[in-house]
Amino acid sequence: MIWKRDYGLIARQIVAWVIIGLIYVVLFSVIGWWLAGTGMFGSYYLYMIIGMAAVMALVQYFLSDKLVLMSTKAKVVTEDEEPKLYAMVKKLADEAGLPMPRVAIMPSPVPNAFATGRSPKHAVVAVTQAIRGILTDDELEAVLAHELAHVKNRDMLTMTIGSFLVSVAAMIINNAFIMALLSSNRNSENGGGIIVFIVAMVVVVIVYVVGTMITMAISRYREFSADRGSAYITRDPDALIRALKKISGKMETIPPDKKREISAENSFYIIPAISGESVMELFSTHPPLEKRIANLEKVKMEMQGY
Repeated sequence: MIWKRDYGLIARQIVAWVIIGLIYVVLFSVIGWWLAGTGMFGSYYLYMIIGMAAVMALVQYFLSDKLVLMSTKAKVVTEDEEPKLYAMVKKLADEAGLPMPRVAIMPSPVPNAFATGRSPKHAVVAVTQAIRGILTDDELEAVLAHELAHVKNRDMLTMTIGSFLVSVAAMIINNAFIMALLSSNRNSENGGGIIVFIVAMVVVVIVYVVGTMITMAISRYREFSADRGSAYITRDPDALIRALKKISGKMETIPPDKKREISAENSFYIIPAISGESVMELFSTHPPLEKRIANLEKVKMEMQGY
């Protein structure tokens, strides 16, 4: 396999890191200014919120594989338990130049697959029971290669850092009422505290919106990149096109309650398990199926030398 580094993804991640870094500077500068008007208790409260978000980010990063396996009820299997699936992943990992990841099976009627883990050495590739029943071997290999491409692209770190930024902003917004009371009590005689609070909240909301837009933009593009990676690992983009169509078509027949059961991890799946109530949910983490297929058609022509 000739692996083609996706410079588009690399460039986007660099830009995202620069923007996120600038937003961090702005956010914590505003928080520092805000602290001066909240009093001792308010300072401790705000530090507690930031500390809780930091702990959540660290747990998410270092224990992401265990948390995702736990939340999806996926079970890691051995080579003896699933020799065919294990052999598929082993062959594809060798093609991609990756260490052998752990392999897991998720007990769900929703056809899907995902990869998680903070690095190639800590990666897990999982498939649902349902997806093995609707895909041919070459289509399943294409899906597994897509997940391994995520591992090789190391795109989880940017998502984690971006998510931390959004988490801090979201937790401050959720505690806005208490913060308003602290600010107004501190400077009730001149109203200065509440003015500081209003300005700070405007900045925090902007940070939340911009941070969300950045992480979602990276999330959408990394799906394109993983599709491209799958095509180069398997040398068969048509197999992934067929797989995406089958998974998407089958998704329409799954009861909404079954999709909701696993929807919390939609950003990890190759196709999000949406129940149809909100089309925007699809666009938030994944590009439309039609654009993914068009992207794969371009990759196919590229591989054929056109």
